[in-house]
Formats: sequence, structure tokens, C-alpha cells
Amino acid sequence: MAVAAHPQHEDISVQMWEKIDQIILENKTRPGSIIAVLRQCQDIVGYLPVELINYISNGMNLSSSEVFGIATFYALFSLEPKGRHNIKLCLGTACYVKGMREIMDRIRNTFELKEGETTPDRRFSLEAVRCVGACGLAPVVMVNEDIHGIMSADKIIGVLENYE
Repeated sequence: MAVAAHPQHEDISVQMWEKIDQIILENKTRPGSIIAVLRQCQDIVGYLPVELINYISNGMNLSSSEVFGIATFYALFSLEPKGRHNIKLCLGTACYVKGMREIMDRIRNTFELKEGETTPDRRFSLEAVRCVGACGLAPVVMVNEDIHGIMSADKIIGVLENYE
């Protein structure tokens, strides 16, 4: 059962809308459930486009500005599409002094990908993080949940080519 008419969005299939409807219906009467609803809907779509935020706010009987405010306040949410593979570059002291800047430059030059961006084909998203807690393996690059230690600018492209 639909909560409301589904807006057209190239990244959201009919099956995704059905799952979203179910999430909204299960949580509509639960006070304080909006963060859980946003998280579950983001898990389905991969991010929270404005059309989805408006749809969720309508279904949950909340103002769009309130839901948008929540979605932009918490770092867990993204309003932009993410890549299939999230690259996290550790900028902790150990990683930085052992060559992270050169690794970042190599990724930027090879994939035309800057921090906070996603490649046009949505293969990769690039994120800088403060520390991944693996200083003994510095410099460290994470791709999704995979940790790649003792990385170098010469090795990084070969590693990333393994992720389609």
C-alpha cells in the first residue's frame, strides 16, 4: 500500500518505493523514529535525494524542513549519490607523514576524483577521515570495509582497479 504517489526519480525503482512505503507504514506512529526511517531508506537507495526526503516527510506527517534538517545534521546521511566503493583515506599523523598526500594526488589525477566527490559512473566515492586506527600499517586506505596498509602512490591504482 502506497503512502502517497511516488515521485519519479531515476535512482529509485518501483521495488525500492515498495520497501520505502513499508518502512514508513511500520514507523509512522512511532514517535522519534525519523532517524531510523531515514537510515533504512538511505540503505535502500544509497543516499537521500530531495524527492525522497519530501516523500518521507509527507508519509511521516513531518515538515520537509524538519526532516531535511535531520538529514543534513547527521554525518551518517548523504544527500548526494555515493559510489559502489567508498575510498577512505586516513589523514592521521602517521599516514599523512608516510605519504598520504601523494596517494590522494594519484587518485585525483587518475580518476579525476576529489575529496567528497563521486565519480560520474558512481564507481568510487572519496572521503578523508581523521584516523582508521591502524597506525602500524600507515599509510592506510580503506575501500569499503577492506583495509589496505603500507600503501603508496605507486600501488594505489592497482588496488583500486580490483574494485568494479
